[in-house]
Amino acid sequence: MHAIITASDLMSELTEDHPPLLLDVRWQLGGPPGRPTYEAGHLPGAVYVDLDTELAGPPGKSGRHPLPDLSAFAAAMRRAGVSQDRRVVAYDGGQGWAAARAWWLLRWAGHPSVRVLDGGLPAWTAVGGSLTTEVPDAPEGDFVPRPGALPLLEADDAAALARRGVLLDARAGERYRGEVEPIDPVGGHIPGAVSAPTAENVTDDGHFLPAERLAERFAALGATGDAEVGVYCGSGVSAAHQVLALAVAGVPAALYVGSWSEWSSDGARPVATGPERG
Repeated sequence: MHAIITASDLMSELTEDHPPLLLDVRWQLGGPPGRPTYEAGHLPGAVYVDLDTELAGPPGKSGRHPLPDLSAFAAAMRRAGVSQDRRVVAYDGGQGWAAARAWWLLRWAGHPSVRVLDGGLPAWTAVGGSLTTEVPDAPEGDFVPRPGALPLLEADDAAALARRGVLLDARAGERYRGEVEPIDPVGGHIPGAVSAPTAENVTDDGHFLPAERLAERFAALGATGDAEVGVYCGSGVSAAHQVLALAVAGVPAALYVGSWSEWSSDGARPVATGPERG
């Protein structure tokens, strides 16, 4: 199963007898809320899913976007129409982070067929795809989460992986180095982690680099199919995009959901700064 789908291929699949379910996951760090943008125009048939309240639990010591309560997540997905035997395609405003978070959560929870629209809504309109303001009345889905289908890291796991394998830090390089920290209480990175900014996975228009180029990029960082690989970011959103990019490149990777927002909330955990690994 491919992890991403082009706008042209999605347009074709939506004409089939059993088209995929579309999830609109538009979201931006710090706002504004995605729901008004969805109501102003979305892909026909798409159902809105809120990242902050449906794809994450309340912020706290476990991070700014911790795993959601499993029963609440299941109920939200069923309300959106998610069923075990229906393909799902998630999209956002083009950055891909929010759609990747939906992809990762559903895949981790055992859904067998979830993809991200490569390039998001702008890619759809660029190939002549229409938008609508009609909010669909989605039939209740039957999705039952069975977590564990994708690997998950806790804080201690991430620290250990940085020593024995490859732990990628998906934030911007200046945050990794500790030069700036606009959100979390402490700047720097997990000792042993490798800087791998998520923004370098995509082209200027938000499309993923070809699989071969992604594989080359990650191999240069030590992340290959033969290595044990994990990813973290600020709060587990852009890191999901990195896990998705690794999947496109053919490299399995675990996600540290709590990420730097959880790690830095505990003053007893070590912090590294500067450009070098470990």
